[in-house]
Amino acid sequence: MLMNNFLGCISKYSGGEVKYYPGFHSIQTPHEVERFENDLRRYLQRKIGFEAVMRLRSPPALSIHTFHGNGFVRSVDLLVLPNINPDAAYGMQVSIDDSLVHYKSVTFQIALLYTSSKGERRIRVHTLSLPVSANLMDICSNADQEAVISLIAKMAADRSTTSSLQDAREAICNVACDVVKASMPNNASNRGFSLVVPSSLRLLPLYMLSMIKSTAFRAGSSTKIDDRAYYLDLCKTLPTQYLMQIFYPDLYPIHTIEEKSQVVQDGEDELHVPERVQLSFQYIDSHGAYILDTSEYIYIYIGKAISDHFVQNVFNVQTFSALPFDSYSLPDLDNPLSSKIHNFLTYLIQSRPHGTAIHIMREDSSNRYLFTRYLVDDKSESTMSYVEFLRYIREQITK
Repeated sequence: MLMNNFLGCISKYSGGEVKYYPGFHSIQTPHEVERFENDLRRYLQRKIGFEAVMRLRSPPALSIHTFHGNGFVRSVDLLVLPNINPDAAYGMQVSIDDSLVHYKSVTFQIALLYTSSKGERRIRVHTLSLPVSANLMDICSNADQEAVISLIAKMAADRSTTSSLQDAREAICNVACDVVKASMPNNASNRGFSLVVPSSLRLLPLYMLSMIKSTAFRAGSSTKIDDRAYYLDLCKTLPTQYLMQIFYPDLYPIHTIEEKSQVVQDGEDELHVPERVQLSFQYIDSHGAYILDTSEYIYIYIGKAISDHFVQNVFNVQTFSALPFDSYSLPDLDNPLSSKIHNFLTYLIQSRPHGTAIHIMREDSSNRYLFTRYLVDDKSESTMSYVEFLRYIREQITK
């Protein structure tokens, strides 16, 4: 059996991706079987290009520093991709080699030459024009924090393989401090404990902390090599939207979906979307039930004091004690509460191209850690809580 870190080398230069189904068994792990079926269906149905080359053009004052993603770098601005598909993501680092004082804007253009599945040679061009500013606060105020996190994750994944995991973790912390310090107004350092940063970067420290606590960069020996290698590969290849969900998943209380939810029109049907809450035990109630969407897995966590009304209408059992400790499918019952939860789950699953597995667990399940490990706002055995991380950043930038 080949481990993920060896298979990752094959996908890296072929422009492919690694899929991982831990403990796969056709009978014992039905949720992994469902993920595999959905991934295979997507692989066979999605558009694909072959024999592709991608070139990035930029003004003379700028140059490409590094490509991130799976492909073969032929020259400083040319990436060779044996195959290209809509589910792949790439990052580029650009260096400023000359003054931009005479530029009002800079334009980047990516040209992709590829062969379609019908044997046609095609070119696709993407152009992006960005304004130039000498004011650092203007740049920070208009930053895309999710794009920043996605690129840092790619850089950290490369650092962990070329250097060490500890170096990658330290680099993430250093970048968090540098970005926050650069984005703070000059007079902000004297305003007590608060970190005054633009709203566009307000969640960046939280996302940085969640990255450090993720399977890819988590410290300690409890993380399996295959798990870490797989998630490091996802950092390089997964589109930003889904990578952010892996770092900081979406947590929804569903026991209040009938009273506290936003009603959205989904075609002819009404979709009830619960309000997201922070990833902290502070927001977990033993009387509640929660959906945790981690992009590749959706965990449904049932508190031990959940009402009999809820389990009867959603799981078709009389009491919490009648629920199995772990299950992998939700019964579709003929009542309003079951319909609302089913419609919401269907909406989540259909909102992404890759396969998603559902894992339902009781609060007293032995697999409870699969849910609680994502509560990144709280302190863990080896990592700070969010409040402690903010204090750490504050101390570093005021030294």
